[in-house]
Amino acid sequence: MALTQQFARVPPEYLDRCRASALDSPGAAPNWDPPAEDLLDAGWAVWGLIRHCRGPGAAPATVALLERAVSGDPDGDADFLDHDEVYDGLTDPPRVLGATAVADIAHGLDAIDVGVLLADLPASSAEAAAVCGFGPRFVGDVRAHMGEQLAAMRQFYRVAAHRGWCVVVWVD
Repeated sequence: MALTQQFARVPPEYLDRCRASALDSPGAAPNWDPPAEDLLDAGWAVWGLIRHCRGPGAAPATVALLERAVSGDPDGDADFLDHDEVYDGLTDPPRVLGATAVADIAHGLDAIDVGVLLADLPASSAEAAAVCGFGPRFVGDVRAHMGEQLAAMRQFYRVAAHRGWCVVVWVD
């Protein structure tokens, strides 16, 4: 089973209801079930993008932005999401990004020039896959794959920011 980066965009009131449900139910079940259109499985491409950005050329602020977008904020009150109803428990529990953080991240993601960010990625798919940590089994255009995943994450955060919603992040 491969681990993948997961995102859910939810209104703050939804998180409040989940928190109340976890407090009221015998098994601490948060009654977590966001609509499919508010979920994003980003696979593992964003981790490769972060690994690439840690090399020469990318601004540290870009790396920090991407890491925050996938890791969340450590100070959020999200203990109620540490439940098998939400994630498989193999990794750290989900973290919440509040509406202000989501707006900041959306703005930052929109400012990234993907062409510039990926300009020094090797032209060979095998070499690019190695630089990004994808391994020899990766098939396809690494640059296009990472660009597509970044575009999906950018759109996801943009919609959440427009709605004034939170984003919950986890690995599953």
